[in-house]
Amino acid sequence: MRLSSRTRYYISETICLLYILLFIYASASKLMDFQHFRIQLGQSPLLSAFADQLAVVVPLSEIIICVLLFIPKYKPAGLFAAYGLMLMFTAYIIIILNYTSFVPCSCGGVLEKLGWKEHLIFNLFFIVLSIIALMLYIRSDEKRRNLPQNMLVKMLFPAISVCSISLVVILFLLSENIVHYHNKLTRRFPHSPIRQTAILDLKVNSFYFAGVDGNTVYLGNITAPLMVTTLNRNLVQTKVKMIDLNRKDLPFRGVRVTVQNPYFFVADGTVPCIFRGKTSDWKAELVLQKGEYFGSVLPIDSSALAVATYSKTNGDKILGLIELGKKERTVLNPDMLQKQFDGVFDTDGHLLYSAGMQKIIYLYAYRNQFTIADRELNIKERGSTIDTIKHAKLSVSKDAKHMQRQLSKPPLFVNKSSAVCKNLLFVNSAVPGRFEDDRMWKRTSIIDVYDLNQKSYLLSFTINNLGDKKLKSFMVYDDQLYALIGNHIIAYKIDVQITSKYK
Repeated sequence: MRLSSRTRYYISETICLLYILLFIYASASKLMDFQHFRIQLGQSPLLSAFADQLAVVVPLSEIIICVLLFIPKYKPAGLFAAYGLMLMFTAYIIIILNYTSFVPCSCGGVLEKLGWKEHLIFNLFFIVLSIIALMLYIRSDEKRRNLPQNMLVKMLFPAISVCSISLVVILFLLSENIVHYHNKLTRRFPHSPIRQTAILDLKVNSFYFAGVDGNTVYLGNITAPLMVTTLNRNLVQTKVKMIDLNRKDLPFRGVRVTVQNPYFFVADGTVPCIFRGKTSDWKAELVLQKGEYFGSVLPIDSSALAVATYSKTNGDKILGLIELGKKERTVLNPDMLQKQFDGVFDTDGHLLYSAGMQKIIYLYAYRNQFTIADRELNIKERGSTIDTIKHAKLSVSKDAKHMQRQLSKPPLFVNKSSAVCKNLLFVNSAVPGRFEDDRMWKRTSIIDVYDLNQKSYLLSFTINNLGDKKLKSFMVYDDQLYALIGNHIIAYKIDVQITSKYK
């Protein structure tokens, strides 16, 4: 059926008007809530690395297309531009639904109520409209142009299609590389990577994690140093045990219990001394009472412990390995911790051990760096978190009278607490990222997840505050995460989005 020129004109004009209304509304909603739109782009698993630029380019492109569609002379150019832009939006949705690690919330004013599949249908409808309008324009204008010109106009369809789709794919690939390996504090928050399964009121906030295995959580208590409380996976209390030491005459000041089933250790670096026993009877014997004073201590196996100690020559913090039994020795590696200005406070951090990787990890507290070493403290890798603070921001004063170094101002934390499971490092970050809402930081704690094998950032998730109490510490074991918040311990189930990354 042949359409009259007037009918073709009204159809194409109606389509142009629909596009003008769509893009005016879309660009206005983005610009009126620009910060929210920018945050949404920043949370996109596809374009987060280019959120700053695209937050301006997308609404500006929509406005320019509207101007072209208003001017009769440039309507064909406007329709081709609208076709290309809608094709890019459609390619974006297809990649979101099929090739990204998670699907974010949809956005766009009233269209925000549509799901991604509905968005896809909506976009395809407008793409069909633009093709109809352009074909009507080409047919009505063919008589006024020669054959080469007509062929050139028709070739614009495949050219624009290939360019639009290719541009989105290239942006996706570049963004993935930047976010995972060259990230400048742009976090990704997938939907519900953890789910709360149990909560227990401990009544007091003096508990700390002594250890965790497949079925049991072990809690130590600062106010009752030799008491160990055991809970099952559902946080039901199973036992409360008092550790029996074979030597109780030592000047204890900082007792710390760590459990690596079937063994447990009682250590006090101020003595210094280390006791070892079995969880079957909770009796411990003194296995070390000499050597260097130490701070944190971390069991690697039944006869080896990693410790943070201090150099006798300059007082700088260094990492060491204490081997018990017949091989009794202490190995120190002063190169593992990198001094920036004082060697004590600037090297504070978290000492971790991955049994799956058989590696020791040291994560600095006041800067975005970590070091990976083998069981002999040979350095294997140095890496960085996505936080941008490379140098510790500390104010350290020397007290000559008491021969001490002290912090004269509260330190700026970068990494508040951490845990490791197999090849994944979980970090409770203290630094807000780009495109993040301040309200989220007030009511939650942020956990960033890294793949230590790939030295790459994976994703982030939040742990809600309990009242006005924020996360104090946490541990991860396979698909379980346990958190201490105020007087409570909370258990979470970790989703396959994270556990699938275990190696």
